[in-house]
Amino acid sequence: AHLDDGGLMIRFIPTIIGVSDIKRELTRLGIVVTEIVDEHSDQQGHLSILRWKMIFSLLVAAFIMLMMAAPGVGLKLPDRIDLFFLLVVTPVQFWAGSSFYVGAWAALRHRTSNMNTLIAIGTTVAYGYSVIVTLFHGTDFFTRYSKETFFETSAAIIGLVLLGRYLETKAKDRSAAAIQSLVKLQPERAHVSRDGVEAEVDISEIEVGDTVVMRPGERVPTDGEIDTGGSWIDEAILTGESLPVEKLQGDTVFGGTINTTGSFSFTAKRVGKDTVLARMVRLVEEAQGSKAPIQRLADSISSYFVPIVVAISVTVFLTWLAIGPAPSHIYAMVAAVGVLIIACPCAMGLATPNAIMVGTGRSAELGVLFRSAEALEMAHKIDVVILDKTGTLTEGKPRLISTLTTDEFDENQMLQLAASLERSSEHPLAEAIVAGAQERGLELHQVERFGSVTGKGITGVVKKSNVALGNQALM
Repeated sequence: AHLDDGGLMIRFIPTIIGVSDIKRELTRLGIVVTEIVDEHSDQQGHLSILRWKMIFSLLVAAFIMLMMAAPGVGLKLPDRIDLFFLLVVTPVQFWAGSSFYVGAWAALRHRTSNMNTLIAIGTTVAYGYSVIVTLFHGTDFFTRYSKETFFETSAAIIGLVLLGRYLETKAKDRSAAAIQSLVKLQPERAHVSRDGVEAEVDISEIEVGDTVVMRPGERVPTDGEIDTGGSWIDEAILTGESLPVEKLQGDTVFGGTINTTGSFSFTAKRVGKDTVLARMVRLVEEAQGSKAPIQRLADSISSYFVPIVVAISVTVFLTWLAIGPAPSHIYAMVAAVGVLIIACPCAMGLATPNAIMVGTGRSAELGVLFRSAEALEMAHKIDVVILDKTGTLTEGKPRLISTLTTDEFDENQMLQLAASLERSSEHPLAEAIVAGAQERGLELHQVERFGSVTGKGITGVVKKSNVALGNQALM
């Protein structure tokens, strides 16, 4: 996006393309790069300013309210305390509340209105009326009328709305962190073999057709199909299954999943934005940016609500001015200000986007992705959830529950032999068998001549006995 100051705003996934890659590409296109600003650091600065504006506004509002309550407990205030109120509220109105004026002006330029418009008008009228009362009380203009002001109302409205926006911004930060946690599932570098030469490269340099070499414990950098070798792949981020899945030649592997035990090589089939992981990230971002039906309704109501409120306020003012008791101009002004102030903070306009940001961000942290904000809104109607496969709702790791033996073997003896052999294995179920033996207090023995038969099981010698542990094909 082009910015007003002549700069460019570029959104990118850091683990797919880096700042240096962007700078190099811009230079190649003939664009002079003088400075690169990290949006995240700018966001942190904005959040800090917003926090101080909110705190200052609420403190000023609380202070004025306390001062106004002082006469009720027998405390006498200075005669012109209202001038001090004017002094402290003015920066709240024009510094802390500046964003409402900017938003209202932007809406007005597009011949529409929003909540910024209503907040700007309501607080400005409350502040302006209070200034008039402060400066002209005692004159003929305010003869026989109270000198009460609305300074605390203006400051409180600005402070509370800024509090809502601060919480919303914090929620966006948490949501962005959830997206980043998905992005970080993709490794920054990978081993690629080209023309028989293996080299470590940035994953942004991987191209479709490249041969990627995987070692135990590494994360798969991109989507592809296994050429040689095999392994057990932890695909929990995609499927929710707690057990790794065996992958052999011809099987598909996905970026962000974890290679647990074996070594293999695969051909890259999808890279960058086309990978399953990149599509997941995009799904979360689109869900957070989408509007739920209730939010669209709130926006639609807002565009009509603001002009209606202003029209009612003007009508009230003219009615009191025409038929109200003397001094009619004072009663008319107070009534019109009351209409604007009461209508000013609209909870639905603030709470709905905040709820969507928090909901989609928190669910992403827990591994639940919403396709759209509409799906999130409809979720409250869910009575029954049906899961299409076993193992999705588990503790995340297997556990030994029971054993079955033949008559010639004691149960503990059989488990002792199996666990001793499994202690040298990297199979996903090996740890559960070993843990089960340890829970029963069984002593594990050393294994000699340990061997692994891919896809079948393991063999070895335990206390001078040949032991084989595996499936029917191994037997």
